[in-house]
Amino acid sequence: MGTTSQPAPAAPLVTVERTGAITIIRLNRPEKLNALNLQLAHELVHALLGAQADRAIHCVVLTGAGRAFCAGGDLELLRDARQRKAADEVEALVTAGKEISIAIATMPKIVIASVNGVAAGGGMNLALAADIRIASDQARFAESFAQIGLFPDFGGTFFLPRIVGPTRAAELFYTGQMLSADDAFRLGIVSRVVPAAQLEAETKKLAESIATGAGLAQRDVKHRMIEEHRKDLEAALDEEIRLQRHCFESHDFLEGLNAFFEKRKPNFEGH
Repeated sequence: MGTTSQPAPAAPLVTVERTGAITIIRLNRPEKLNALNLQLAHELVHALLGAQADRAIHCVVLTGAGRAFCAGGDLELLRDARQRKAADEVEALVTAGKEISIAIATMPKIVIASVNGVAAGGGMNLALAADIRIASDQARFAESFAQIGLFPDFGGTFFLPRIVGPTRAAELFYTGQMLSADDAFRLGIVSRVVPAAQLEAETKKLAESIATGAGLAQRDVKHRMIEEHRKDLEAALDEEIRLQRHCFESHDFLEGLNAFFEKRKPNFEGH
């Protein structure tokens, strides 16, 4: 009897590894620098909620597979959606970003972003939502939205001004300046920078020190630090969704995308 070959199942876009009281959640789209699409975002929400519900987990590590942490939104998918004027698809992605940011910022676990490479756009803001950020010396950070005519999302407008101050945050939003790991350390975006070869070991050491600490006190500290501002976070995320759609539908976004793929400087017109 003949057999029919079946296609291999697609690899998960987010992997979860548990070690004792620590869960490592890894974005797993390395060939695209872990760029965000809706499936990855939904898998990430699922992984975060699973870690949140597991009472045996005390610390969550968020990192990326390959040479990037997360390069932000998948620009090829965004270009396709813009050409089809499919604003609902982009709104769905940014709405998933709201769920991700709230899950990270409010779960009763300490979340460490272990930034192994580039963290740009929504990828940078994904890291900003974490309680602690540790970076490889190869990491790079950029609020790159302005370069293509989009609005910051995934909680960036809430988190970044509280970390670096409103004036420096404004400059980073308006220019899309790329920051080195050392730049990020000087601004307080990351708490430490380590050689790339040592990032995994140093992250594990930090996670273990948290996971074996006084969990009740840690949860209470985190709750106190965020709860007073939770309504502000949710309001900021809702505004990001609204304004991202507004920018997505603009001429400037289409021009920004075209310029990116044509490797030229965009000619923005302000509409």
